[in-house]
Amino acid sequence: MFESLIGTRSNPVKNIIERGSLKAFSKAIGDESAIYIDEAVGKRSRYGANIAPPTYPRVFDYGEINGFDLPNVGLIHGKQSFHYERPLVVGETVMCSTSLENYYERKGKSGLLGFLILKRYGEEPSGKLIFTEEQVVIITEAVRKGMKS
Repeated sequence: MFESLIGTRSNPVKNIIERGSLKAFSKAIGDESAIYIDEAVGKRSRYGANIAPPTYPRVFDYGEINGFDLPNVGLIHGKQSFHYERPLVVGETVMCSTSLENYYERKGKSGLLGFLILKRYGEEPSGKLIFTEEQVVIITEAVRKGMKS
């Protein structure tokens, strides 16, 4: 389904790590560690500011790949991993993009499943890599059939 888009990448989108958003995210995931939300603790840390929880990049905008349209429902979250070069710091700007790394199909109990391999990037405005996120999205046969019509 997506073979022609393998290797394509969205244009980078500017994201800013805002203190209020970071506090709300920390509360929502049930991890209100002082390094995330207490400004005084952040200032005394080796980073000089609060840092974001490892899964915080889930809230970023990664842009769109032209021609890559997925439904909003019916997808299965297969796997996700993050790799950091350094922590994300409150107040910084992060340029984010996504690429479609691979797509393949496998026969499952409920029919043919599609496996999308996506890689997301978070970089400093200068282009220096901060983190990558890799994820697998599984598309069921029922969803695949609905996408073709």
